[in-house]
Amino acid sequence: MNAYVFPGQGAQFEGMGKDLYDSSTEAKDLMEQANDILGFRLTDIMFEGSVDDLKETKVTQPAIFLHSIVKARLAGEKFQPDVVAGHSLGEFSALVASGSISFEDGLNLVKRRADAMQRACEAVPGTMAAVIGLEDEVIEDVCAKIDGVVPANYNCPKQLVISGEFKAVEAAVEALKEAGARKAVMLKVGGAFHSPLMGPARTELEEAIQTTSIQAPRCPIYQNVTAEAVQDPEVIKQQLIAQLTSPVRWTQTMKNMMAAGVNSVTEVGGTGKVLSGMFRRLDRSMSVGPI
Repeated sequence: MNAYVFPGQGAQFEGMGKDLYDSSTEAKDLMEQANDILGFRLTDIMFEGSVDDLKETKVTQPAIFLHSIVKARLAGEKFQPDVVAGHSLGEFSALVASGSISFEDGLNLVKRRADAMQRACEAVPGTMAAVIGLEDEVIEDVCAKIDGVVPANYNCPKQLVISGEFKAVEAAVEALKEAGARKAVMLKVGGAFHSPLMGPARTELEEAIQTTSIQAPRCPIYQNVTAEAVQDPEVIKQQLIAQLTSPVRWTQTMKNMMAAGVNSVTEVGGTGKVLSGMFRRLDRSMSVGPI
């Protein structure tokens, strides 16, 4: 079984998509359509923007989404996933690529999501921290004892990101170091993603998701909130709404995929190495690579 997986924020890079734009009329048309939908020339920032330009949430999210969808479209008939999944933002890419949401609706949702998250970050500043070398249960216990911080991204075994209020995250980092973490460092991010501080963004995005047409995807999608395979449009919709304030259960997603028989992973978009590397850390025998 082959899983096609789609990266989230952090997979951006300078000049992303320019080679595709220059070499393919289909890619150029899709990217220009995205510029029109967004109301600004996203491609100019993707092709010529600095690392800092690409880090802005309102740019990063549509850029990674667009790059992934172009890659999937250019694969043509070779794009034949048995299952799909996306990490955080990548879940929207996975839904569009698998035919559950149209490209136009997907991009509009990503734009709404990015703008809403940016406003939530400005209203209540927060941050995140990466923790390496501890079991998930230890990190969960530490977070449970400190108000204002929660596990946010279960990336792979002994690699977890926590999220929340600045002081709470700082306190958790110190406590986790004392608990034996090999590494616990604050991240340079715009806010406390996948935490209760994203509540205002979730409320804003819920309205947009509820009015979006969502179909059954052509293959099961493993969603972040439960890490379970789903094809029911109503379930997809509800879990997409819950995603902003819930942890990304990527470790559990990978394990569930493997238990279901996935032995090959194709990463669609970004550098093509972020999620593939997580699968390889979990199982060195896994066949992985970019599209």
